[in-house]
Amino acid sequence: MTPPKKNSFLSLFASVQLALFLLFLLASTSIIGTLIPQNNPHTFYIEKYGPKTALFFQLLDIPDMYNSWWFLGLLGLFSLNLIVCSLERIPQVIRTLRRDGLTTPPEQLIKFSLHQEITLPVPLKTAHERVAALLKVQGWHARETEKGTGRFFFAEKGGWTRFGVYVVHCSILIILGGALVGSSAVARKLLHNPQFAFKGSIMLPEGESTNHLVAFKSGEHLELGFHLRCDAFAIEYYPNGMPKTYRSRVTVIEKNKPVQTADIEVNQPLTYKGITFYQSSYQPYQNYQVSLKKQATNTETSAIVTTAKQMDWPEGGVSYGIVNRESQGEVTRRLKIWFTDNQGDPSIFWVNINQEAAIERPSGTYSLNIRQLYATGLQVTKDPGVWLVYGGCLLMLIGLYIAFFLSHRKIYVFVQPEANSSRILFAGEANKNKVGFESKFPELINKLEK
Repeated sequence: MTPPKKNSFLSLFASVQLALFLLFLLASTSIIGTLIPQNNPHTFYIEKYGPKTALFFQLLDIPDMYNSWWFLGLLGLFSLNLIVCSLERIPQVIRTLRRDGLTTPPEQLIKFSLHQEITLPVPLKTAHERVAALLKVQGWHARETEKGTGRFFFAEKGGWTRFGVYVVHCSILIILGGALVGSSAVARKLLHNPQFAFKGSIMLPEGESTNHLVAFKSGEHLELGFHLRCDAFAIEYYPNGMPKTYRSRVTVIEKNKPVQTADIEVNQPLTYKGITFYQSSYQPYQNYQVSLKKQATNTETSAIVTTAKQMDWPEGGVSYGIVNRESQGEVTRRLKIWFTDNQGDPSIFWVNINQEAAIERPSGTYSLNIRQLYATGLQVTKDPGVWLVYGGCLLMLIGLYIAFFLSHRKIYVFVQPEANSSRILFAGEANKNKVGFESKFPELINKLEK
């Protein structure tokens, strides 16, 4: 009788070759997503790659590749491959585990690659008891039966480890599911709820607050559900002028009350109500915070100043303004200040940013400090699937440990009488780590001979 013909669809999606091919495609396309900057405005790609290439990128959703229809399709095919492959092979594993080792004919034990025979100068009953006691002490829960004139033992350990590879399959599906749950494209196109999961950005000037972000790609304004205020932005530079480190101090405000204040730095995000804010960029403004103090009266003031604009401080009896600036790119290094107390000629001098200057005037001595204002650039992410991804990664580690370091081991023992002694035949097999099992197999037999 000819065996039933396999379904061609199941055969295709149960094949390891398809899994390897899909993994190769996913790895190759991920390289593209790494090399080509993601989630930038369309004008960026036109300027960098030209209008024709930018149009091609747009058709294939390259600027948002990991949310593109074709990349999600590849993930779907890979998931289907894993599911079909697992469902086809798991019944075979179950049949293997249900196979009763006691049905194995004793004469087949000599054919096992791992076998050893010994003779004990004791009667069958004593040899039987010693074998049973040894297996029990070594943690082998043996079953036994009568075979002819002898006794046949069978014991196994780690049968459940055969499912290790399917634990890995399950973990991959959980990780992919978490990625889909946290995908802004899925939230927008399938769930029709862009607030469920999103990625976007905020450019927030110092001293200002916002309750929304601008979503990547769509440019849609999405509500945060609370206000975020930038209290201060600090930046440090290397001697060559390159940024060394920068951080933002922000405050979360709900119902007009501050509920949390935190510093956001690179690799030190803020997470609030499932929304995570990452420090990603900054933008210098040509606005300056001027702090003035009159030392004689210990009065002080602070104001936001722009260039070519006169500012008055009536309480201090002075007027001042910024008449020129010296910059490196958009970062101001020093400013030229005009300062008067209406007594004598005005003072005109250069002052470095963030460096206090003392101004001697007929009316007294004044302390001046000027700081350039910035807007902090924050990347904003809401990913409800992140815990699924973390759980899947943990499950994968467990599955890989089971699959690579644990094995299903079986031991067969046949005890039969021989004149005034007993002949004992040991045989064993392991589906993995056979070398390790072979090294421990003689130890078990040696303990019986002692």
